[in-house]
Amino acid sequence: MFEWAYQLQANFAAVVGLFAIFLGLIRRPPSWWSVGSVAVIEGFLLVQLAVSIALVATGGQAKGDTVEFFGYIITALIVPPAAIAWAVLERTRWSTLVLGVAGLTVAIMLVRMWQIWTGIRFTV
Repeated sequence: MFEWAYQLQANFAAVVGLFAIFLGLIRRPPSWWSVGSVAVIEGFLLVQLAVSIALVATGGQAKGDTVEFFGYIITALIVPPAAIAWAVLERTRWSTLVLGVAGLTVAIMLVRMWQIWTGIRFTV
């Protein structure tokens, strides 16, 4: 897992999540911006999965449990399509909030994946 890719993905997911929550709070239904940005998060995750598989295939390993790392990335891959499906089926402001929560969920999961891959723990 490359640090620059992690930083880009985590920051983008957090910004998208906050943006969609803002749109939901001002009572906006899902739009191309909110749904499309969550779709971009999914694209980033697919690239991350491919890169992670390539790294492990060439001998790289997570400092933590590699199986746990892949469990997180596969779970994170499920969240955006589920939120997008919800937004397409129910076009209310609540769907926009669900898109925001999905973005923030992926951002948090990316932080945890980074912790597992590098062995670095963040403390407050």
